[in-house]
Amino acid sequence: MIALAERLGLRLLHRFDAETAHGLGLKALQLGAAPSPGLLTSPRLRTEVAGLRLANPVGLAAGFDKNAVALGGLARAGFGFVEVGAATPRPQAGNPRPRLFRLPEDRAVINRFGFNNQGMEAIGARLRTRPRDMVTGLNLGANKDSEDRAGDFARVLAHCGAHLDFATVNVSSPNTERLRELQGPEALAALLAGVLAARDALPRRIPVFLKIAPDLSEAEIEAIAGVAQSAGIDGIVATNTTLSRGGLHSAHAGEAGGLSGAPLFERSTRVLSRLAQSTTLPLIGVGGIASAEDAYAKIRAGASAVQLYSALVYGGLSLLEEIVRGLDALLERDGFATVAEAVGTAPRA
Repeated sequence: MIALAERLGLRLLHRFDAETAHGLGLKALQLGAAPSPGLLTSPRLRTEVAGLRLANPVGLAAGFDKNAVALGGLARAGFGFVEVGAATPRPQAGNPRPRLFRLPEDRAVINRFGFNNQGMEAIGARLRTRPRDMVTGLNLGANKDSEDRAGDFARVLAHCGAHLDFATVNVSSPNTERLRELQGPEALAALLAGVLAARDALPRRIPVFLKIAPDLSEAEIEAIAGVAQSAGIDGIVATNTTLSRGGLHSAHAGEAGGLSGAPLFERSTRVLSRLAQSTTLPLIGVGGIASAEDAYAKIRAGASAVQLYSALVYGGLSLLEEIVRGLDALLERDGFATVAEAVGTAPRA
């Protein structure tokens, strides 16, 4: 259960606009003023994904710590792995504010940040001194005004890759104009070839994942899965935020941008389940996870690990421990000795 101090802290943060509150939350992590349960693990929770050995399968999604400024606090928070970024080659201001909106009645968030970040040099310098006991990855992005967006992903990986445990190619953000066009088979194959060439030139091999959108047809999902597998990608992250709307009740429901949180859960899980039927690549489930039951549903749909973000806006960082402990109990209840045993065990539609 959320502690009183954290509940009061969240209430105070929600008096500020969403982006200011997020910045204050990062500052609290930097100062050590956030929940720090330390290592959250058990024999059932320990797992391996694309060669990454995880203490538990619950990670932090990209976007929370765009500039890798709170790695110390995140290392103490109990995540099985953390993904920072997205990082672009050059610093980028992103879209005008306001660009982040809470939808409390829907337990959701809309953002249209537009890859705002301090650039690969500043982010890479922080990753160089990151905590070595935390599995850390970087979300790779492209500058909005780049003449070679596909090449940007490889440039960021070449610059930062020596300090990473994994990297994620993000061609699925809805907030950079025409970025999602890079999910087309030919463009995607060329982009991934460049990224993997950059990876192969690093001092050590790290897994590279591909993050896809939830707003894809079954044919598009199967095509992307085929391209990713043929290219030699190590896994797929499903999914990014959605452009779809419907059934929302909050005042900000009509804001432009990507929708995340509870309304994304079913859509992203359907994409995950379809991917599990279309590829043998490891999958990471993202979208709408706010409880142990949600995380377990993603795993049973085919995810080898999961990531959180939007639910933390409403549940605080202590939600992580609640989900991890609850997931362990669900695995025990159903007789699974490991996370891996539970992956993909949900009945297929």
